[in-house]
Amino acid sequence: MVGLVIVSHSATLAEGVAELARGMGAEVPIELAGGIEAPEPTLGTDATQVLEAIERADQGDGVLVLMDLGSAVLSAELALDLLPPERREHVLLCEAPLVEGAVAAAVTAKLGASLPEVAAEARGSLAPKASQLGTGEAAAAEVAATGDDSRTLTLAVRNPLGLHARPAARFVQTAGSFDADVTVTNVTAGSGPASGRSLNALATLGVRQGHEVSVAASGPQAQEALDALAALAERDFDEEVAVEAPAPAPATRPQAVPAGALAGLPAAPGSAIGPARHFQVAEPEIPTEPATDPQAEWDALERALERVRAEIRGTRDSVAARAGEYSAAIFDAHLLFLEDDALLEPARRAIFEQGQNAAQAWHGASESVAAEYRRLDDEYLQARAEDLAGVATQVVAQLLGGRAAAAAVAEPGIVVAADLTPADTAALDRELVRGIASAYGGPTAHSAILARSLGIPAAVGLGEQLLDVPEGTPLILDGDAGALYVDPDPALVREYEQRGAEREAESRRARESAQRPAETRDGRRIEVVANVGSPADVDAAVANGAEGVGLLRTEFLFLERDSIPLEDEQYAAYLDMADRLQGRPLILRTLDVGADKPLPYLPRRAEENPFLGVRGIRLGLEQPDLLETQLRAALRVAADHPLKVMFPMVATLDEYREARAVLARAREQLDGAAGEPEVGIMVEVPAAALAAEAFAPEVDFFSLGTNDLIQYTMAAERGNDAVAGLADGLHPSVLRLIRFVAEAAEAHGKWVGVCGELGSDPAAVPLLVGLGVSELSVNPPAVPATKEAVRQVDSEAAAALAEEALRQASAADVRALVAGADSTAAVAVSENR
Repeated sequence: MVGLVIVSHSATLAEGVAELARGMGAEVPIELAGGIEAPEPTLGTDATQVLEAIERADQGDGVLVLMDLGSAVLSAELALDLLPPERREHVLLCEAPLVEGAVAAAVTAKLGASLPEVAAEARGSLAPKASQLGTGEAAAAEVAATGDDSRTLTLAVRNPLGLHARPAARFVQTAGSFDADVTVTNVTAGSGPASGRSLNALATLGVRQGHEVSVAASGPQAQEALDALAALAERDFDEEVAVEAPAPAPATRPQAVPAGALAGLPAAPGSAIGPARHFQVAEPEIPTEPATDPQAEWDALERALERVRAEIRGTRDSVAARAGEYSAAIFDAHLLFLEDDALLEPARRAIFEQGQNAAQAWHGASESVAAEYRRLDDEYLQARAEDLAGVATQVVAQLLGGRAAAAAVAEPGIVVAADLTPADTAALDRELVRGIASAYGGPTAHSAILARSLGIPAAVGLGEQLLDVPEGTPLILDGDAGALYVDPDPALVREYEQRGAEREAESRRARESAQRPAETRDGRRIEVVANVGSPADVDAAVANGAEGVGLLRTEFLFLERDSIPLEDEQYAAYLDMADRLQGRPLILRTLDVGADKPLPYLPRRAEENPFLGVRGIRLGLEQPDLLETQLRAALRVAADHPLKVMFPMVATLDEYREARAVLARAREQLDGAAGEPEVGIMVEVPAAALAAEAFAPEVDFFSLGTNDLIQYTMAAERGNDAVAGLADGLHPSVLRLIRFVAEAAEAHGKWVGVCGELGSDPAAVPLLVGLGVSELSVNPPAVPATKEAVRQVDSEAAAALAEEALRQASAADVRALVAGADSTAAVAVSENR
């Protein structure tokens, strides 16, 4: 059977194409070479991956390789060159469209067709779409003349969508399993005949629900073929025919829409009151004059790209100064856009082969790639289309003579926009912008992430009606509920003014007392430290009152480079951070890559689910030299500074013991120049939490990585908006795991911290304290508010509250319980005053 290889810049896209092809019932060898192992976004292609995929797909009958665009073709050609000549003859690179071609090829390969036949079917795969839309000539397959021995039957099609891809595939597979020539005519539409063995030809007939088709068959098994097709039609072509229920609203959308409000999605917390200020950027007019000097056009494009690089770096630095390195890293992906062959190669061809000017060529290339993003089902990846569009506009603006026209907000108010790019958001004047309301976009968009980091309340996905709100209209934005009130009544304005005053007072108190230790009302000390990923983050943490670093993400040293950092380089970086902390403790997490953070210089075999694959300590143990080098650097710093070592993604006690053995070897290699740091584990895997009693005698501390712990406990991927409602750390199941760890630690005199986002959730703080957590590690800007939240807690009352929370049935019930307790506590504090 012919095997297929899908080559795409996006691993998600490759997986989706394969899923679609397999969903047609075509169980053929399909191997993927999607994306590159680089920092997010993982767009690109790798010839080595393509070569490995070809080798896996080859079962002796040849391999058809389908590619998306740009460098995917180059990578596939290079992979082909790497094959031995005798193997190369049985591999064919096909120019067919990726999605349609893969489906058609898979169905045809299943029938036992040869490699040229499979390729031919893939090449014709756009014909059905062209026929349906009436935008091109349908490339009908050749149909042999029906002989005198032919038999016919008429079938009624009841499927709601007619013979679309899935039922058409079942038809072709059934017809192809008999020794018979089968042709199909759409009697209702008067189209055909078409080959019943060709998915593309069948789809060009435009068979809809209620249409009748005439099926003719000739050959030794003509009657058997017709009987089987009649039975298939009686089963509605094995498609589940049901009334489609309305799609559920995203889990993040408020359940009830307040009267008079536009309902959207919460993107950044807080509320704002002010007039509507429309944010509109004029799209640059793309010139259409042909290029007279292609080399000059290419040179102009390269100069524009370099100027935009400088702009993006400036924006990045500005965001880093205001919101931290972690938020600024969003713009690293924008810099990668400017180097992506998927954009540069099509632009180059358009200039040199088609005679287009630089602006026209670049605009066309970026629009093509953005369209690929928009076609994906993954909302997070769809949002990257707008990032790319924003960067592309910057380049075009440079080509046309200057910076992109800024849509400045000249007066205070709430920004109203169709959507914002990250660069737009970063450029907003915080003194004027009180909130952001967008018609489109989602909470996982980078602009939303930036709004949260910058402390600007935001609601997204409010719908097109938002854009009809007149300039200057009074608004109330509720970023917590994802709602926007248009022209609100005075009573509602007063209510939100009171909320805003209370929030600001809380924030002011937190900032004023940020440098003081965090103690509960009854005197229990809770250490509030910071999660950092760069030296700049350390400075921000200290400035915000962090009592140390509870999680140093060492990945910043390993990402965005083409080689492993040497021991001395790592030592210098860790020493610099320890010095900046001026004696405060530093917990260094060993390299945590894999899953969504692969390394380009550390080739890895593709995994079906990398989040459940070789990542964290698993990778460290598989690559002990890599881990040993990092541990030597850490031990050298620990000789003179309070540095602790933490292993990520530990699932079993054996893994921890193996990691300790590597640490011991690293210490021996330093000949006495090593410190004796405390050593602990991140509890991210439910198995480790359940086995905490076994770990406790051997570890010095536990740190709960709640982001992954929640994800793995609830089987809800944390970047997937559709299941965001499930991924709530206050679910009783998650809280029980936290209690297991805390109880085991207490029994053995060890301490427990939390280094996930749950630690900065105001509703979670009293529960974590009540469960026995003694350290909260949060992002630097959240340190003051987290300390203030601790000061509002009575530890005995928190323990009782935690016990009650464990008896609840859902996260919503727990949040309601905490909210009720907060109200009671507020009344008590007020009365005591």
